[in-house]
Amino acid sequence: MAISSDKVVYAALAGNGLVAATKFAAAWWTGSSAMLSEAFHSSVDTGNQLLLLYGLLQARRPPDAAHPLGYGRELYFWSFIVALLMFALGAGASLYQGVDRIMHPYAMVDPLVNIVVLSCSSMFEGYSWWMAHTRFAAAKGGLSYWEAVRRSKDPPTFLVLFEDSAALLGLAIALLGTFAAQYLGDPVYDGLASIAIGLLLAGIGAVIARETKDLLIGERASGTLERSIMQLAGSETGVERVNGILSFQLGTDHVVVTLSLEFVDHLTTPEIETIVVQLEQHIRAVHPEVIAIFVKPQTARTYGRIAQERYGTGA
Repeated sequence: MAISSDKVVYAALAGNGLVAATKFAAAWWTGSSAMLSEAFHSSVDTGNQLLLLYGLLQARRPPDAAHPLGYGRELYFWSFIVALLMFALGAGASLYQGVDRIMHPYAMVDPLVNIVVLSCSSMFEGYSWWMAHTRFAAAKGGLSYWEAVRRSKDPPTFLVLFEDSAALLGLAIALLGTFAAQYLGDPVYDGLASIAIGLLLAGIGAVIARETKDLLIGERASGTLERSIMQLAGSETGVERVNGILSFQLGTDHVVVTLSLEFVDHLTTPEIETIVVQLEQHIRAVHPEVIAIFVKPQTARTYGRIAQERYGTGA
C-alpha cells in the first residue's frame, strides 16, 4: 500500500511533537547543552511539519479569478520557508548553545536521563524516517537517491526524509557528547556536540533550500512526461509535426504545457480547433496532472527561427 505525502508529514509531526516536549524536560533536568539543542531541533521540525501541512492544504485550493492556474506553488513556497527555518532557527540556536556551554562549562545532572530520552527518541524518529523512506523509495524507482531528490516535484517527501535523517544523526551526536562529557569528565564535549548538531542542521537546511528554490522559481516537468505528451500529440490525426514543448511545474500535481504543432495544410480553422480539443482530452486522460494545455500552430521553420533567437538552438 502506497504511503501518501500527508501520512508522512502527519507521522513526522506526531513524533517530533512528543519528542520535543520530552527533550525540553530532559534538558531542564540535566542541564545538557546538547539535549537542549536537540529540543530546539525537534521544535523546529514540529513547526516545519505544520507549515508543510498548511502548504499541502493551500496547494489543493481550486483555481479562481485571481489565480487561474491554481495554488500549486503554495507548497513550494512553504517548503522553502521550512528550509530557512531549519537553517536559521535550528542551526542558530544549537550553535549558540554549544558556544555558550564551551565558554561556561558545567557538569550535567543525571546523564542517564539524557541517555534514556535520546534512546526513546531514536525509536520515534526511526519510525517516522521509515515511513518517509518507504514513500521516497517507491517514488524514486531506479534513480539514485541524490538524482531522485534533484528530480522530485514533491518536496514534503524528501523534506521529511532529510529532516528525519538529520534528527537521527543529531541524536547519535548528542548521545556521543553525553557519554564523552560524563566518562571523560569534561562538559566541553557537551558543547561540542551541540555545535556539531548546529552544523548538521545548517548543512541540511542549505541543501533543502537549494532544491526547493528551483521548484519555486519555475522548473520544467519531467522529461518522461514531456516525451509522452509529444508522442500523444504526434499520433493525433491532422498533426503533421510536433515542433517542441514547454512545460512548467506549478505544483506536485499541477503542470502547464505549451505545444508547438504543425498541422496538415488543408485543414480549416474549425477542424484545427476540433483536433486541439481532442488532443487536450487525450493528454488529460493519460496525465491528469496537466491542468492547462496551450497549442501554438507553427511551421517547423518558424519554430526553429524563434528557438534560435531565444535559446541559441534550433528546433
